[in-house]
Amino acid sequence: MLQQTRVAAVIAHYHEFLRRFPTVEKLARSREASVLAAWSGLGYYRRARMMHATAKAVVRERGGKFPETAEELRDLAGVGRYTAAAIASIAFGEPVAVVDGNVERVLQRFSGRQLAGEDFWQAAQGKLDRERPGDFNQAMMELGATVCTPRAPACLTCPLVELCATRGELAGAARAARQKKREIHYALDYREEAVFLVRRRPDTRLMAGMWELPEVAGSVSDAGTTPVPHFVRNHKSNGRSRDQDEQFLFKLRHSITVTDYTVGVWRTTVPLGVCGEWVGVERLPRIALTGLARKILRKASILTGRQV
Repeated sequence: MLQQTRVAAVIAHYHEFLRRFPTVEKLARSREASVLAAWSGLGYYRRARMMHATAKAVVRERGGKFPETAEELRDLAGVGRYTAAAIASIAFGEPVAVVDGNVERVLQRFSGRQLAGEDFWQAAQGKLDRERPGDFNQAMMELGATVCTPRAPACLTCPLVELCATRGELAGAARAARQKKREIHYALDYREEAVFLVRRRPDTRLMAGMWELPEVAGSVSDAGTTPVPHFVRNHKSNGRSRDQDEQFLFKLRHSITVTDYTVGVWRTTVPLGVCGEWVGVERLPRIALTGLARKILRKASILTGRQV
């Protein structure tokens, strides 16, 4: 869950995930749709699919026992060098260093040199406390996340300030890519305790097979009165007239990787011919909703309570 995702965004999902899947055996026996439903809101859904596949392999091929070395862990689906090193050092005490974006930043500023690729791993391994590798790796990641931050590092409170070569931003360091901005719109057709949802194609690159609201084309003025002209994403209408007027409900913000979205939500009747399904409110927590769909349904007070 912590791959490319902040701790603050993970905590609630982590506790709920462990409640639903307390053992690797329970996770292996579960349907993929249930796993994706529990993962909804964290993004990068390939991670959930790979973790599910790994749970099945660990139960089927290893009797439920995980490998204990970084080298063996990398044979599991979805486990790369960073994840393998983190698990091996923290869970099993193997003296192997971890390198993530936070560690890279600490190493570059500490050494005062531009590093790349394998240089990071060699530098991290050279500084590793071999007696307490798990604690050391977690300390390095935490230092980068909370003190040696990308912008305005807190050098005066850093425990390594006296040893640091730069004591601040490294000259010539690469700048983060500027966020793109985009406006998108969705139709909320809600009646008789059910919501109309569409399913993303299984061959879609992002969030394949997950459920979301139908997307519509349009724009939102400051007053929120601009009508939505038509449905998009190749959903074709058979020309049936709508039994209610379009009504702008609200807008919200949503970010995915390097794109910040302004999302408009409209109360409108979905035309016949749009391929989708009516999903009862009681079923919503158990299906694989996209994070944005879940956010919209929560803001509309359709999803409530402990549902994440």
